Amino acid sequence: MTTFQHAAAQTLPYTDAPPLAGLRVLDLSRVLAGPFCSMILGDLGAEVIKVEKPGVGDDTRAWGPPFWHHLSAYFLACNRNKYSLTLNLAVPTGREIFFRLLERADVLLDNFLPASLERLGLNREKIFHVNPRIIWCSITGYGKTGPLANTPGYDFALQAMGGLMSITGPPEGPPYKVGVAITDVVGGLYAAIAILACLHARKSSDHGYTIDVSLLDCVVAAQVNVAQAYLVTGQVPPRQGNAHLQIVPYQLFNTADGYLVLAVGNDEQWQRFCRACGRTDLAEDPRFRTNPDRVRHRQELLAELEPLLRSRTTSQWQQLLSAAEVPHSPVLDYEQLFRHPQAQARGLKVTVHDPSGRPVDLLNCPWRIEGAALPPFRFPPDLGQDTEHVLKTWLGCDDQLLHQWRRDGAI
Repeated sequence: MTTFQHAAAQTLPYTDAPPLAGLRVLDLSRVLAGPFCSMILGDLGAEVIKVEKPGVGDDTRAWGPPFWHHLSAYFLACNRNKYSLTLNLAVPTGREIFFRLLERADVLLDNFLPASLERLGLNREKIFHVNPRIIWCSITGYGKTGPLANTPGYDFALQAMGGLMSITGPPEGPPYKVGVAITDVVGGLYAAIAILACLHARKSSDHGYTIDVSLLDCVVAAQVNVAQAYLVTGQVPPRQGNAHLQIVPYQLFNTADGYLVLAVGNDEQWQRFCRACGRTDLAEDPRFRTNPDRVRHRQELLAELEPLLRSRTTSQWQQLLSAAEVPHSPVLDYEQLFRHPQAQARGLKVTVHDPSGRPVDLLNCPWRIEGAALPPFRFPPDLGQDTEHVLKTWLGCDDQLLHQWRRDGAI
C-alpha cells in the first residue's frame, strides 16, 4: 500500500454494518448460478432466504462424493450465509406463504423456466401487484425470449453452444470444456451486478425492476477480446491450447523439470525477458520487435523459445524472471495453491464451524472492504433448518399457524 493509500484508508469513516445490511433476498434458485449470486449478496450482509422444496431441497445437496458429513462439497461451495426455508409452491397454501414473504422482500431470485413460472402462478403481473418495488432477477440457460426460452440450460451444453469450447483445448484433437461450470459462475456474477445496479436505481425511481439473465448471453459476453476479434474480422479463431490468440509469448512452456506460464504482455516486458535470459538477439530481430511482429512470426519465435525454456528448471526461471519483473507463474495444484504464502496472506480459505462446533474449511469471498464490516460466515444450512425462524421473524407466525401449514403440506 502506498503512503497516499494508507493515509486515505486511515481517514475512512467506519461502520459495523455490512454494505447490504437490511436487504432481504428471497432465493428460489438452485444448483449453481442462482445460489452463487445469492451467496455474493449474503457475503455482503444481505439476509438471504433459500427457499427449498420440502424433503428434497437443492439438487446439489446430493451431488457427491465428496461429502462433509451429510453436506456435499458442491453445496458447501455456494450456500454459506443463507437461511433455509422449506416451502411447497405446488400447493395453494405454499404459494400464499410465498406471496406474504414477497411483500417483505427487496430481491426475488429464481431460475425457473418461463413455462414453469406460469404453471406456479408466478407471473410478472402477480409479482409486482404484491410488491411493486421488488427487484426480480431470473437466471435461465437461454433467457425468457427466443426459441430456446423453455429449454433447460446446463453448463456443459452452454459452453458448447456459446463458442467457449471451440476456443478451448489443444490445437489438434477435440474441443475442451473449462474445468469448472464457468457459465454458471459468470452468470451469477452478472446477475449480482445487475441486482445491485437496480437496487441503486430504485432509491430514486421508487419502483421495481425485472432482470432477465441468460447464461448463454453471459458466456458469450465473457469471451471478450476473442469473440470481438471474430466480429471485427469475420474469421473463426482456431484453438490455441495454452497460448494466446493476440499476444506472444503468452503461453505455457515446458521447463527442465515441469511447466511455466510466461505472460509477456507488452514490448518492454519482452525486452526485459530477452536481456534476463541473455538473448538480446531476439529482442533486436525485426521479426520479434513488437507484439504484432511476434504474433505474425509466432512459430519462428517458438522454435527459439521452447528449447530456451527447457534449459532451466521452473525454480530457476522463477528467480530469473522475478528479478527482471517479467510476468510468469508456475502451475500449482490446489494443495500447492493453499500452501502458498500469497494464498495464506489473502485468506483464500476460511475455517467455519457447523452448529455442532465441527470445523471445516470453506472458500473465502474474494473482496476486502475498508470502511465497513463483513458478516461472519454463516455455515451452509441443513434443509429447512430455519423454516420456523424465518416465518416467525418475517411474518410473525405463531406455533398454531405453523402446525396448520405443515398439515397442509406447505412447509
